[in-house]
Amino acid sequence: MQAAIVYAKTEAGRAEIGTRQHKLASPVRSLLLLVDGQRDVIQLRRFGETLRAPSDAIEQLATLGLIAPAGSAAAAPEPANAAPSPAAQRYITLSGLMSEAVREHLGLRGFMTQLRIERCGSVDELLALLPDISAAIAKARSAEFAEEWERIVRSAIA
Repeated sequence: MQAAIVYAKTEAGRAEIGTRQHKLASPVRSLLLLVDGQRDVIQLRRFGETLRAPSDAIEQLATLGLIAPAGSAAAAPEPANAAPSPAAQRYITLSGLMSEAVREHLGLRGFMTQLRIERCGSVDELLALLPDISAAIAKARSAEFAEEWERIVRSAIA
C-alpha cells in the first residue's frame, strides 16, 4: 500500500495567510492553516469534512500554488514551530462553530454576520463577535437555546 501524500505550504501559501489575496472561502482558508508538512492528505480531507470545505479543497489549494507535496521544490520548509499553535486551533474551532451556527440558525439573514466572522483574524476578534451571534440566535430560536449554544462554544475552545 502506498503512503498518502503529505502537503506543505508554499511561500505563496504562507503569504496568503497574511494577505488573503485569493479571498479563499473560510473553510478552505482554515484548511490551508492546517497544512503543516506533517499531516497526510487523508488527515487533511477529514479536517476538510469537519470544516465543511468542498471535497476538492486540497486540489484547489494545490492548483493555486498555495500547497505542494512536502519535499518538492515548490514546498517551503516549515519553521521549527510549524505545528498549529493552540491559538490557531482555537481560531479554527471557534470560527467553524460560529459559521456553522450562522448557516444553521440564521440562514440568509446571517449573511452579513458571516462576512464579519470571515474578517476576524484572531480568537479575540471572534470572541468579541460572539455576543452578537448569540443575540441573533436568541432572536431566531430562543434565549435558552442561545445561552446553551454559547456555553458549548466557550467550552469547546477552553
